[in-house]
Amino acid sequence: MSQKKVDQYKERKANREKIYKREKRVLLMEKLAVFAVCLIAVGWLGYSVYGQAQKSSADKTTTTEMDVTAIDDYISGLSASEEEAE
Repeated sequence: MSQKKVDQYKERKANREKIYKREKRVLLMEKLAVFAVCLIAVGWLGYSVYGQAQKSSADKTTTTEMDVTAIDDYISGLSASEEEAE
């Protein structure tokens, strides 16, 4: 080995712990960045799906009208017969 390679090896060996710590820190930052991007993508997807569901349900609202006069007459007849019984 040339003297240059020997010096590089010694320098790398002397700074091995610093280099490993730096590599671990960089790897952690990369993982956090990927996690943040995935979290944002999932959140955006969920928000979009929820918005589409709300939009489609708002378009499908229907109104039903019902004639309840027969029920009102029946209830008023019941309350009238109760008053007569007392």
